[in-house]
Amino acid sequence: MDDLPYIVDAHHHLWDLTACRHTWLVERGVIRFFGEPAPIQKNYYVDDLRADFGAIPVKKSVHIQVGVEVDDSLNETAWLQAQADTHGLPTAIVPFCDLTRESVETDLDRHLALPGVKGVRQIIGRSAEEDRKTGTSALLSEPNFKRGLQTLAGKGLSFDLQLTPPLMQASADLFSLVPELKVALCHGGSLSAHDQDSLAEWKTGLQSLSELPNVICKLSGFGMFDHNWSMESIAPLVHRAIEIFGPARIAFGSNFPVDKLYASYEETMGAYLEICQIYTAAERDAMFRTVAERFYRI
Repeated sequence: MDDLPYIVDAHHHLWDLTACRHTWLVERGVIRFFGEPAPIQKNYYVDDLRADFGAIPVKKSVHIQVGVEVDDSLNETAWLQAQADTHGLPTAIVPFCDLTRESVETDLDRHLALPGVKGVRQIIGRSAEEDRKTGTSALLSEPNFKRGLQTLAGKGLSFDLQLTPPLMQASADLFSLVPELKVALCHGGSLSAHDQDSLAEWKTGLQSLSELPNVICKLSGFGMFDHNWSMESIAPLVHRAIEIFGPARIAFGSNFPVDKLYASYEETMGAYLEICQIYTAAERDAMFRTVAERFYRI
């Protein structure tokens, strides 16, 4: 860690329950795909995030949208920009925008009026159970979604891609048709099962996405799918993702405060740093800093 000038947290969240309507943060007694959310169903501000950093030298961060009510997404972006202006974080904002809407260009322009906005996330897949309820995986075959991705690229914005391994090949097919769009795979593809078939499907999906030069892979969120993760359990997954994408297309994020349910910030980012000690100083600097800076233009 001492040879890194600083770290960019490429994937985290903040929220104020009085500023925006976060449905899942106010629902009580509902177990999510990542577990029981009750401990984090309270305000989480920049000061809370900085306190969680501990000894980890984070200087820049990327905020990823948190699932506010659809018609409240611009309010979330405005609130985040106010935090950045006042507190210096987040450095980049990735809001929600429904790319299938006819008004997508106007919607994007409203977000772009705020200088911190660098891209968009519209979730395609979370887990098999939740996806059956939301139907979001149908976006991959929705013509208006492709049109929205093209509009996004035309405005110089990137796309944060959250999905599960069974959807990777279809997503690679789709994003190959929009080669000018920069794409960041969230949570390393959200691997939730570790049997031989699931691992094989995940590796094949990563390989397909890695063949698109416009895609990077963000590694984060291991605690959502393995509540008892350890450095030893995730190291093979981290190394395989790096092997497939290469250090020049890997970034790390904390996924805080969601992953705070299962480990501290120093335990989480510290594990990533320790796992990556086998790489050169330049490779580590890329994965923990410059890849995210270049991708999000920060």
